[in-house]
Amino acid sequence: MTDATTRFFDDLDQQGYQPLLAKVSGALRFDLHEGPQTMHWLVRIDRGNIQVSREDMEADTVIGTSPALFDDLVTGHENGLTALLRGDMTVTGDARLVVQMERIFAGPPDARGPQRYRKGMQ
Repeated sequence: MTDATTRFFDDLDQQGYQPLLAKVSGALRFDLHEGPQTMHWLVRIDRGNIQVSREDMEADTVIGTSPALFDDLVTGHENGLTALLRGDMTVTGDARLVVQMERIFAGPPDARGPQRYRKGMQ
């Protein structure tokens, strides 16, 4: 498990409410595959209220990728849509949740304009 990924999910869970997700409800499971091992993170969103756990449970959307790529996504060094189009990430279920969730990922380190959620990522 990587520090950036752990910090991202811990910060989400501690924050509890994310205004950028105020109109979003659903569950996303992130399956981070490394060899034969898979780490699971379950994010439940109820109109912006977020709960994070390590449960391997049913979810509206399941995102699969490597831990290294996920680190790059949460630190803004990689774009989720680009990774998906390259085939480095898979999405099953409600893809709209992925688009909504991407709002809280860090933008590129050199980006200008509205700053997205970056607590613990700077």
